[in-house]
Parts: sequence; structure tokens; C-alpha cells
Amino acid sequence: QVQLVESGGGLVQAGGSLRLSCAASGRTFSRYAMGWFRQAPTKEREFVAGISRSGGTIYYADSVKGRFTISRDNAKNTVYLQINSLKPEDTAVYYCAADGPLSMKPVETNPLEYDYWGQGTQVTVSS
Repeated sequence: QVQLVESGGGLVQAGGSLRLSCAASGRTFSRYAMGWFRQAPTKEREFVAGISRSGGTIYYADSVKGRFTISRDNAKNTVYLQINSLKPEDTAVYYCAADGPLSMKPVETNPLEYDYWGQGTQVTVSS
């Protein structure tokens, strides 16, 4: 069992930055690939970024490449999402999720394949 708690969301102006954190409970964090997803009102949950167990493989959605950076610190049981050059269309609830430890892929982009989810943190970008 893994419990995930996100933090770091807030209200920012377009062009600003935020750093989201996701703290995981338990001693097996390094066995899970981690992903960040977001869901805007009336839209489906979408993949944003994912990182493999060791951090050696990273995927980004095309819409965030060059602006978002995912990283993890297995010693601190934490995954981060640095968000720069925020746009109003980035407004959403951001969720972190854990995949594994039996996953066959280093990074999974399908939200249905993730086993554990946090409660989400709201990011609102004003124009």
C-alpha cells in the first residue's frame, strides 16, 4: 500500500512557476514508477509526465515539453514537478500516481495502469 500526498499548487499569473511535490508513504517508493496527471473541468484526466523507478527514463506530454520537469528523490520518497512558463490552459487539478511494482514498462502513460493516486492539488493560472 502506498499513500501519496501532493502539495505546492496555487494561483499564479501566466508566465509564472510552481513546484509541485508528491510525498509517498512506505519503504518501497523506489519500486514504483511515478506519474503526474492533470484534469481540468469537463475534461478527461491526462498524462503530463512520468519517471521510471530509478529516474533514468522520463516521458512528457507534448503540451508540456520544455516547460515541465519531473524528478524524484528516492531517499526522500518524493517526486517533484517543476512547472515553468505557466499558461492559462495549464489550469487543472494535478495528481501524482504510482505504478508498479509489477509494471512491465519503465513509464506508463495510461492512467488506468496506475495503482495509487494522491488527492490532487489545484493549479490555477490567471491571464
